[in-house]
Amino acid sequence: MKITTEILLVVFAVVLQVNSEANIKTEEGVLVLTGDNFKTAIADNEFILVEFYAPWCGHCKALAPEYAKAAQQLASEESAIKLGKVDATEEQDLAEQHGVRGYPTLKFFRNGTPMDYNGGRSADEIVNWLKKKTGPPAKELKTVAEAKEFIEATNVAIIGFFKDQTSDEAKAFLSVAAVTDDHPFAITSEDEVYSEYEAKCGSIILFKKFDEGKSLFEGELNEKNLKKFVAANSLPLLVEFNHETAQKIFGGEIKSHLLLFLAKGEDHFEKISEAAKSVAKPFKEQVLFVTIDASEEDHGRILEFFGMKKDEVPAARLIKLEDDMAKFKPETNELTADSMKQFVQDYLDGKLKQHLLSQDLPEDWDKSPVKVLVASNFDEVALDKTKDVLVEFYAPWCGHCKQLAPIYDKVGEHFENNDDIVVAKMDATVNELEHTKVSSFPTIKLYKKGENLAIEYNGPRTFEGLTKFLETGGLDGAGAEETDDGDEDAPKKDEL
Repeated sequence: MKITTEILLVVFAVVLQVNSEANIKTEEGVLVLTGDNFKTAIADNEFILVEFYAPWCGHCKALAPEYAKAAQQLASEESAIKLGKVDATEEQDLAEQHGVRGYPTLKFFRNGTPMDYNGGRSADEIVNWLKKKTGPPAKELKTVAEAKEFIEATNVAIIGFFKDQTSDEAKAFLSVAAVTDDHPFAITSEDEVYSEYEAKCGSIILFKKFDEGKSLFEGELNEKNLKKFVAANSLPLLVEFNHETAQKIFGGEIKSHLLLFLAKGEDHFEKISEAAKSVAKPFKEQVLFVTIDASEEDHGRILEFFGMKKDEVPAARLIKLEDDMAKFKPETNELTADSMKQFVQDYLDGKLKQHLLSQDLPEDWDKSPVKVLVASNFDEVALDKTKDVLVEFYAPWCGHCKQLAPIYDKVGEHFENNDDIVVAKMDATVNELEHTKVSSFPTIKLYKKGENLAIEYNGPRTFEGLTKFLETGGLDGAGAEETDDGDEDAPKKDEL
């Protein structure tokens, strides 16, 4: 055999890659990357997913076993795709170079060019996302054996049966496959595969290892309808909220959710769960049914967000995720199949009024220079057309609000004897208004006398800045636009 220069170059390239990877430590199949080997790893691997993590981060700890499982699965398939990780608390320069602002942050490098990872957090979802980014959107199935292997490999698998893969319907299927990263898609034209699954030309079947086992797409085939079908059928009829499902629940196509606050281990859990499953199917493309384990300490903030306490469990709420989150509360605390079905149907029929949180009005609400507002007295005080009313919308746990408190109290004292000005505050985590939505804390608004125009404050949070804002009738320190909802660094109200 004649050894050419080209062959030698290939041999040396392979040896160099093996040697360079051999010098990189691995943990459970994941490359451990540092400032010393990062560039080498990126250069030597055409495809590599990198996690920037912090050892103390709870989300990182939850991801770790799934991330390792994904790396091992790809290795077992002899895939060219590698997974790496960087301890961002140790490798701060690397984290800074790649714009890491939170943990975990995942970046996918293709031939050295990075892109943000936006897939799921389970091993299957990670592998599916990576395969979509490195291969065709749908795998070609030639035999029944290939189809069975494809279906068995993951919890959810979607197969399109098309004789003409250039048809408009097949193109719509492939377009959805290309943008759906969480689940694998396959396509087939083979008669034996059609026969095995009793499919017709144009059929789309979603296979799943839960509920009824498979779902057949029905209706007009277009991208919008197919996306909705996949979103509705790729999750169980009753979804448990956890680290793995959170993104699918709140980032999915279905924006209306029935949230069931239950306590695992209690007598009610199985009874209510089964009742919910029995009524969920007809609603599955409109409303997602979700259980939240209220006994988990981490879920305390979610209960707080809905103004609930643990002694109210079991309980239900319906939410609609759009520009502002609308919340609905059932008339009865009894959670039976019939009551849940009626609650969801009334919501879909537009018969329900929003459930707005409100505290009881304290007897001494107006005794201090800074008046205390709750939902029930807000309009009476803040929308008084004879006064300029400054209102701080705050959260008790917000650090920015705590820093502002002594300054805001001083502002209240300054204007205490001014009959034309009222300084007030409202805890916006437990008081909600139909006409005013707050998305960050603190938000400060001036409700001007006369027309009740709400002007948002955008100046420095100082005594001088706030007093000047009031004295100028909202001219000095006003936000450029009413759409500016406060400090970008402030905690967001919708962060559960």
